[in-house]
Amino acid sequence: MSDLNLLYTDVETDLRASVRNLLSNRSQATAVIATYDDDRSLVAPLWKALATELGVAGLLVPEARGGAGASVREAAVVLEELGRSVAPVPFLSSSVVATTVLLAVEPGGAADDLLAGLATGDRTAALLLPLATAPGAAAADVSVDEATGRLSGRVLGVAGARDADVFLVPVSTPHGTSVYAVAARDVGIDPVVSLDMTRQLADVTLDGAAGELMLPAGAGAAAVQRGLETGAALLASEQLGIAQWCLSTTVAYLKDRRQFGRVVGSFQALKHRLADLYLAVETAAAAARYAAATLAEDDPDCDVAIAVAQAWCADVAVRAAEEAVQLHGGIGMTWEHPAHLYLKRAKADQIAFGTPGLHRARLADLIDLPAPSPHRRGDPERQCER
Repeated sequence: MSDLNLLYTDVETDLRASVRNLLSNRSQATAVIATYDDDRSLVAPLWKALATELGVAGLLVPEARGGAGASVREAAVVLEELGRSVAPVPFLSSSVVATTVLLAVEPGGAADDLLAGLATGDRTAALLLPLATAPGAAAADVSVDEATGRLSGRVLGVAGARDADVFLVPVSTPHGTSVYAVAARDVGIDPVVSLDMTRQLADVTLDGAAGELMLPAGAGAAAVQRGLETGAALLASEQLGIAQWCLSTTVAYLKDRRQFGRVVGSFQALKHRLADLYLAVETAAAAARYAAATLAEDDPDCDVAIAVAQAWCADVAVRAAEEAVQLHGGIGMTWEHPAHLYLKRAKADQIAFGTPGLHRARLADLIDLPAPSPHRRGDPERQCER
């Protein structure tokens, strides 16, 4: 394994400052909360600002193909900040997952124009798989008429569908998984009431929709797998951003809030809870950063790093959000306080690209960890036998 630098570079630090400054000015909590009333007036202008003013939409696209030529390390920094503000933008679904899939298409191919549009933010795309799809699954429940290129099927729980101009559709064929591009105007999109309305899910129906072949059966499965792996790896950075906001905001609140004539944060029981949470968040930072670094360098430890990051960061984000709601007391339970936004995003992220339990099982396979014996000491079935 090569030596990996997990420290943030000057470029990454500057990028973080720019993204945080833009989000603090243009993504106010009140506007984000309004998405739960189906007011999406914030989404388009915020995404345009991020894509055009900061150029984040094209971070993963090489310069030769119209992008910024950055790496997943920079994309991870952006996702940390998007997590800190629960910004309702399609960066993860379009600029990370869909873009990664399209990058598998050789330059000069059918994907060039679409990639250029994604890089500028003029167009957005979504991979037509349920958000809960974990790395290892490569096809949707969609069939293709190979003579006409027409696609039919229905896929539930797709993230980024409401914002997508194009869907990338993995299709299982007798020769393997192919990937087709389908215009959003040619499919039926049914938004569903989601736990996290800042990343609303939708059910997508294709009824003889015209598709353009992007990746043939020999290359489609690997491209989709790479997209899902990248999504899972960088989702950990978003989860880290959620946890960091929850921790820092809760600490600041407890330093100001007074009860029984004392600052609430001075109570020992709360200090212990916050100290434990701090350790968990710092561990999450190391795991998320390592996953991004190994992916950027195509390190052999990449698969293990991604599994570790998702197994840990998903639960830490939920724990941090739950603590934020509870330790803010009454105000934390209100609609006006943004704490509920972070809890909902953390809970939704917990099942995105596979649950923590699934990633722990995947990790066990990767490191050849044997399954626990049913006859180990203390096993309930063993006790019953006795």
